Amino acid sequence: MLETQSVVTLQTLLASYPNTDALRNGAVSSPLVNFAFADVKVANKAFKALVREQKFDLSELAIVTFLQAKAFGKPYVLVPAVVVARGQHHAIFYNPDRGQLAPSDLNGLRVGVRAYTQTTGAWIRGILEEDYGVDFKRVQWVTFEDPHVAEYQDPAWVQRAPAGNEMEQMLLDGKLDAAIFGRKNGRENLEGLMPLIPEADAVAHRWAERHGGIPINHMVVVKESVADSRPDVVREVYRLLQESERVSARKENDGALRFGIEAVRKSLETIIDYSVRQDLIPRRFQVDELFNDVTRSLG
Repeated sequence: MLETQSVVTLQTLLASYPNTDALRNGAVSSPLVNFAFADVKVANKAFKALVREQKFDLSELAIVTFLQAKAFGKPYVLVPAVVVARGQHHAIFYNPDRGQLAPSDLNGLRVGVRAYTQTTGAWIRGILEEDYGVDFKRVQWVTFEDPHVAEYQDPAWVQRAPAGNEMEQMLLDGKLDAAIFGRKNGRENLEGLMPLIPEADAVAHRWAERHGGIPINHMVVVKESVADSRPDVVREVYRLLQESERVSARKENDGALRFGIEAVRKSLETIIDYSVRQDLIPRRFQVDELFNDVTRSLG
């Protein structure tokens, strides 16, 4: 197929981060592609619109949501560009006023999580199983939101919290024994909770060294139709994402934000394995099948 050089405008879901701001504010630009950025502050609030309505041409997407979208035939392919990645060990909390709790104590207890399909939750369940002997099927997972992908049904060990309940308050009231929060501990001013995993940052660093990288939260995806019709645009988007990261305000590159399949292969293999074991996806994908001929060649 011959590539044209006409300018393309992509409906884009990409939140403001240090590594994306240069692209969002036009400091990094291209004559080949324009970006119509969605007006959202928190990207995950629009993930349902992406996987259920195919609302965006280009987007960041939580990696577990992408794996589920792939499993249910949604028309997106992965671009080997990480937008958000971080250690996960710090994100599970308990209330010490109700007694001490260790990670290995969770079997048979109630643990809150925004949704069973939340990527942070999947990483933490995998870590708890591998390193602390937690059988996640013996934990009662209590959720507060539906999965992004409508076709997915939560497994039997998941139940929905009663309507009107908030995860933080349930934890404080003893209705939950622990809870996973996407950012620290929910409300920034919430006091009285303790990280379940002691010295979480140091433990997360050692975990990343053993597992080939910092856990991935969000990567970039593009509509199959765009990748098929305009591979030149996809290559240009990839270049712009790299350039935006290079000129960002990040003081140092801690290895979290990676480009190219080989740079993310081990992390993807790990989250695929966790997702299969946790009944989040029906089969074990090979890393290369998450990409198409265009995005597989990037980097």
